Amino acid sequence: MALLNICIYPDPVLREKARPIEKVDESVRKLIDDMVETMYNAPGIGLAANQVGRPVRLIVVDLQKEDDPHGLIVLVNPQIVQADGQIVWEEGCLSVPEYFAPVRRHETVCVRGLNADGEGVEIHAEGLLAVALQHEIDHLDGRLFIDYLNPIKKDIFKRKWKKRVLEASV
Repeated sequence: MALLNICIYPDPVLREKARPIEKVDESVRKLIDDMVETMYNAPGIGLAANQVGRPVRLIVVDLQKEDDPHGLIVLVNPQIVQADGQIVWEEGCLSVPEYFAPVRRHETVCVRGLNADGEGVEIHAEGLLAVALQHEIDHLDGRLFIDYLNPIKKDIFKRKWKKRVLEASV
């Protein structure tokens, strides 16, 4: 396993629409292992492949809570097939470090995809897990949580981010 570099906004790969994975083979399983290690090391609760510069439809999620029955979730070619309700959650992102904002999402989702063995899986999620799955699947479509901000909050984010980038370059 190896730690991968996490792409930071505004890296163009974060806006790419990820392509489907044709076959779950050893190269995909190696990417899964590396993404899991990278996510835990960051630390984070989710990571999409394009966040590590690989624009393919693969996500890993682990809420890292003892009472979570799902544990580590690996989804190849995930799709939200059902979504209900609304919830507002304070979100952050490994690709947009040190910035958090409330985002409106579906409260419950049903997601289908393949696991690391290429077998079909279906996950019914609510609350934080539902939010995390939607957040990571958004990455695969080139969307970031900051895209959900209203125009005023988006402007504030851009000014803060520009200041952060300028300070980091000094």
